[in-house]
This record gives sequence, C-alpha cells and structure tokens, in this order.
Amino acid sequence: MPAIKVLLIDDEPAIEKALRPLLQGHGFSVAVAETGAEGLAQVRSYEPDLILLDLGLPDVDGVTLAADLRTCTAAPIIVLSVRDGEHDKVAALDNGADDYVTKPFGFLELLARMRVALRHSANTEAIIPAAKKIQVRDVVLDIERYEVIVRGTTVHLSPTEFRLLETLMQYAGKLITHRTLLHKVWGAEYVGDSQLLRVYIGHLRAKIEERPERPTYILTEPGVGYRFQAPD
Repeated sequence: MPAIKVLLIDDEPAIEKALRPLLQGHGFSVAVAETGAEGLAQVRSYEPDLILLDLGLPDVDGVTLAADLRTCTAAPIIVLSVRDGEHDKVAALDNGADDYVTKPFGFLELLARMRVALRHSANTEAIIPAAKKIQVRDVVLDIERYEVIVRGTTVHLSPTEFRLLETLMQYAGKLITHRTLLHKVWGAEYVGDSQLLRVYIGHLRAKIEERPERPTYILTEPGVGYRFQAPD
C-alpha cells in the first residue's frame, strides 16, 4: 500500500524539523512548502492526501490560502497555529479547513486528528450523497425510515433535531462551526442565531446522551462549534 502523502505548509524550521521525522517514522510521505505559493504548487504536483497548514505564512494569510486550497483539492486541511482566538478558528473552518490545532500541541493528539480527518475524507463521498443509514459508535440514524436508535433503544426526535443529528453524524469527528450548522439545518437567514443552535443541541443531548451534563457524543468547541465524537 502506498504511503499516505502529507503536505506541511509552514515557514517555521523548528516545526519541519520536529514533524517531518515523526510523520515519516509513522509511515507517512512528507513534502514541505514554506509559502502559500509553494503550497499551491505542491498541491498540484504532489497531490497530498492531507494538508497541515500554518496560518502565519510570509506571503499570504493562511485563512485565505485555505480557501484557495479548497478550490483545487479535496484533501483534508488541518490548521496548525499559535492563534487561539475564536475568530481565527471560525474563519479557518468556514474557509475550508477541516480541523484546527493550536500550537504547541502533542504529536499523539495531532496523529489522532489526522486519522479522523483521513477517515472522514475516505468516507465522505460514500456517506453524504446516497446513505440510507449512518452509524457512529452505538448511534444509528436510519434516514429512509426516519428513525434513530441509541444503545439499542429507539429515540424520538423532532424533524429539526433529526436534521441536526444527521448533519453532525455525516461529518463525525469533524469540527463544524456554528455558522455551518445553522446554514445546513435552518438556512442562510439563521447563520447568526447561535442561541437557537445551543437550545437544539441541548434538546438533542437530553435525548441521546446518558449524562447530558457530561456529553460523550456531541462535544463543544467553545465559541467555535460542535463535533460528533467518532471512535478513536
């Protein structure tokens, strides 16, 4: 089986020096670009399976580059950045990034995020257009029968709760911003109504979580969005 190809777009030598051997030691093929222009060129020539993207590049803002990358590749993009503000995270995710990891980070955490992103990327085309049933852990969502089964028990959801859960499970393991969830479930006119989303997330947790106050399925990224927790 050919090695999974990772493109690291980062101008910080210490990051390349640390990450390249670690990734190669885990069986990945690694290419490096130090600018946005080099990154775009590498995407076309190297055709990576996954992109690790720093936001602080010398020639272009990483958020802008994420949007440009998304026009020419479907490879998952994981942002690696010292910026930990809510605005930066939301902007990156809304412009095409699949996940956001704040520097400094643990390598094992990064590997786990990469596995989830790659698994999601491999399954997206099969799941979203034609799926009649989605199962993540012990939650089964049957789209054709309009039924949800959690830990072997049927759970009754409203139409809106069903659409919200369906969206979260379609992208299991992926962080979805408030704006994206509101747009997909309620429509463009609701993209600013984060309170509406919080209320429905609360309703959904009350119905599917064993302990809604300590959720294990629907996890919160404060100020950014939600993630349906996929298996490790």
